[in-house]
Amino acid sequence: MLNLCKVCNHHDKKVVIKGEGYKSKEGAPMEDHDIVELFLARNEDAISKTAEKYGPRIRQIAYGVLGNHESAEECENDTYHKAWESIPPNDPRAHLFSYLGRIVRNIALNRLKAEESQKRNAIQCELTREMKESIPANVDTEADVLRGELKKNIESYLDKCSDLQRKVFIRRYWYWDSISAISRRYGISQASVKTMLFRMRKDLKKHLVQGGYDI
Repeated sequence: MLNLCKVCNHHDKKVVIKGEGYKSKEGAPMEDHDIVELFLARNEDAISKTAEKYGPRIRQIAYGVLGNHESAEECENDTYHKAWESIPPNDPRAHLFSYLGRIVRNIALNRLKAEESQKRNAIQCELTREMKESIPANVDTEADVLRGELKKNIESYLDKCSDLQRKVFIRRYWYWDSISAISRRYGISQASVKTMLFRMRKDLKKHLVQGGYDI
């Protein structure tokens, strides 16, 4: 089993890879082609040598995508796992860092997409709770809102609102913006945004009830 604990604490050691004849001088990283030879030979020192030479640059790529040091370190470790699994059959001795860079960038981007999806799901739940008091009970999905008479009734309500009210409502319930983001966008306090949305939800409910909806 791959031992990632061997990644650390090799910087002050003179390393001799048994049976391979590779040596690295103190303070001098191993050459790329020699590191790849370790991967091809299934020698776990390939991980420590990769980390010694490219660890900071790999973390920098991940941090540039995620903006979080802990997540960047996790992506770095995942990169070593992926490199171990993919060398062989791949043989990137002529372009090792480019190869590792592609791996970590893809890992970081996939992680970012997953994190954004989780955030959007959390936001959707929050917005669903907010709108529950204003939307008919038999409407279960966004698709239901977007089609038919209900859509027309919501649009007719928004037509009666001020320009700022319409913008705030759409930013919150269409684009899923946070209260703080709306506050910054329109230069009003977060308390004002919350109060505006609360009143609009109450008015929307009245408007829909008058239109024959059971809420």
